[in-house]
Amino acid sequence: MFVSDCLGINSEGHLTIGNYDTISLVEKYGTPMYVMDEHTIRKNCKAYKEAFEKYYNNNGMALYASKALSCLEICRIINSESLGLDVVSEGELYTALCVGFPAKNIHFHGNNKTYRELKIAVENNIGRIVIDNICELDLLNDICSKMNKTCDVAIRVKPGVNAHTHEYIRTGQIDSKFGFALETGEAFNAVEKVISLDNIHLKELHCHIGSQIFDIKPYIVTIDIMMEFIRAIKCKTGFLVKELNLGGGFGIKYINDDIPISIDEFMKKILLYVDKKSKQYNIEAPYLYVEPGRSIVGEAGITLYRVGCVKNIPNIRRYVSVDGGMCDNPRYSLYKSKYSVVVANNACSKAEQIVTIAGKCCESGDLIQEDVLIQEVKQGDIIAVLSTGAYNYSMSSNYNKIPRAPIIMINDMKSKVIVKREEIKDLIKNEI
Repeated sequence: MFVSDCLGINSEGHLTIGNYDTISLVEKYGTPMYVMDEHTIRKNCKAYKEAFEKYYNNNGMALYASKALSCLEICRIINSESLGLDVVSEGELYTALCVGFPAKNIHFHGNNKTYRELKIAVENNIGRIVIDNICELDLLNDICSKMNKTCDVAIRVKPGVNAHTHEYIRTGQIDSKFGFALETGEAFNAVEKVISLDNIHLKELHCHIGSQIFDIKPYIVTIDIMMEFIRAIKCKTGFLVKELNLGGGFGIKYINDDIPISIDEFMKKILLYVDKKSKQYNIEAPYLYVEPGRSIVGEAGITLYRVGCVKNIPNIRRYVSVDGGMCDNPRYSLYKSKYSVVVANNACSKAEQIVTIAGKCCESGDLIQEDVLIQEVKQGDIIAVLSTGAYNYSMSSNYNKIPRAPIIMINDMKSKVIVKREEIKDLIKNEI
């Protein structure tokens, strides 16, 4: 059983994605390459949109977290599915604006936005700028004053919730670099300051408790905390914050041991609980945002490699080297992230061989997986690493002067390039 519904095996025993033979893709486009299934991406978008319609009177919106995978075609798909967008840099914002993404549906995040980035956001009337610190607030207020404009903002709050995920991707606890802490009173002080400013309008409270979360309980605790904060703000200042953003972090299936909750079930529990708390506090149910990224594109993608050297160290390890590595998927090197791996040209055989998938970079730590069970593999075979749609291309690099791989989109048994393969000459285009 594969980790994603878009994967299968055809009559030739080859791995398919969106019913398209991966070996045919390799013959057409080469390796390494990322492959995305458009149907899966759209299905996941629709699941979020439909949940708001079914469980929350359509009083909310999912904002795709574009840091998971940002390119022109993904922005077009997200816009066509009526989702908003969460951007974290000038580059992600520029990408969205280039395809005519509605600025009112874009939220701009980041813990250290530059003067230039804030100015561009104000110039383009971005829907919400998420304030992360007082320095940023002062900078934004100065920009708005000089431009004689107003700006709608959110305040990022650290709710103090530990979502029991990898320490590098926990973002809701008090010592996170992101946002204002509740415990110290700085979050309330930030709210009071924003309310006092003429050029800045407080619209939303934002929080984010981590990534790759399978348990609904941390979100329920977070809702309790954030709704209580909204109530406290109203009681102390008379100001009602009418929008709440619960961030993202919804987990996906990388390996068979991962058991994520469906988008519909996750959203149902969250939305109904926010509505319940609103009634309990006798306040207007906030317009609700969530920020899925990984759960929209993660399982929709795979990466295909060609096997080069197979090196067996007797009684120790069997290395299977591929023509990519940490330059196109650094997540194992960074987080020891687990992935499922399949020999794409022999996917019908039983996985009985334990190997370590090694990249081609000149680094001992350039590994994609260690001690993973796959089918019998030899030089020239095609390896598929599954669930690589999120945080692979977006975190890729030119380390060792290796060109970035292309992204191929599959839809209705057709394939198209949505990001071209870099050429060697691209690697020195900015050098003098």
